[in-house]
Amino acid sequence: MNAADLAALLDVPLHGDGTLPVLRPCHPREARRPEDVAIAMDPALLPLLADSPARVAVVAADAVDAVPEGAVGAILGVGRPRLAMAGLTAAFAPPPPVAPGIHPSAVIEDGVVLGEGVAVGPFVHIAAGAEIGAGTAIGSHVTIGAGVRIGPNGLIHAGVRIGAGCTIGSHVILHHNASLAADGFSFVTPEKGSVESAKESGRVEATNQGLVRIYSLAAVTLGDHVEVGANACLDRGTLSDTRVGDHTKIDDLVLIGHNVTVGSHCMICGQTGVAGSAVIGDRVVLAGRVGVADHVTIGDDAVVAAGSGVGQSLKGRAVYAGTPAVERERAFEMLMLTGRLKHLFRDVKALKAAAAAGRN
Repeated sequence: MNAADLAALLDVPLHGDGTLPVLRPCHPREARRPEDVAIAMDPALLPLLADSPARVAVVAADAVDAVPEGAVGAILGVGRPRLAMAGLTAAFAPPPPVAPGIHPSAVIEDGVVLGEGVAVGPFVHIAAGAEIGAGTAIGSHVTIGAGVRIGPNGLIHAGVRIGAGCTIGSHVILHHNASLAADGFSFVTPEKGSVESAKESGRVEATNQGLVRIYSLAAVTLGDHVEVGANACLDRGTLSDTRVGDHTKIDDLVLIGHNVTVGSHCMICGQTGVAGSAVIGDRVVLAGRVGVADHVTIGDDAVVAAGSGVGQSLKGRAVYAGTPAVERERAFEMLMLTGRLKHLFRDVKALKAAAAAGRN
């Protein structure tokens, strides 16, 4: 690939010599050879280009004229740097880490259907009746349960566990050790227990005597272009599938409980937990370490700040923060008022002392 090829891939203007070869993108300070591409979209990095061995640079479109004269032989000016980073990393991304073909150590049971070009790594187990779409790559030590349906052009990294009956769309990426379709955390006591009494009255008026499992009979359904992070867990539904919509991205260490429905184009960040039967709308953002209670609904386009606790349903198209999560302005107001409490207590104490002195 040369500079002109890269500019065409990114659909951006090229200034300079398009024949210069490009091998890898890197920070200007970390460039080691002329074929490196110095990524200097932050204006603060432009001065580093003067001493960088890289001959090709990517900068913000409005900073092309600010590149030190003679520093590089070709400049690509991009209009939206972070979007350009997506294109850059895609252009240089390595191929899937799975060798073509079926590894001899893989166990593929009767009735499995593998599409054209499916790659299966070592020590993979694919149970009876599963169907894998064309072009999907399956890393080592993956287990795929009976009757699973996986669409084309997916990438399943090492150690992923997919329980029986799951349906996975096209172009899905499952990162290392993700778990799909473990049983939901669902139990009941023969008589009313502590949780039920606490919900009804706010007090513990009963105790748990014997926890009876409610079995999870459904599975997990993922739409197209979904991505699930490492060590994330999506539990199977009780009677209906736990569902995730198209283009939703789920970070590492996320828990999606049984019967949850997540809409399309959502972003669910690390260490977030969504309890059973919650409904997450389309294009919702749950920042890191958000907790969502069971059976609540979060409306479309809501953004919930990191560390928030969602204990009741939230309307869409608003920013929420705090525990319990409230709209951003209200959360900040409560925080500011809390910070003023010590001054209020001090003033009240002084007034009480003055009043007592006046009585004496």
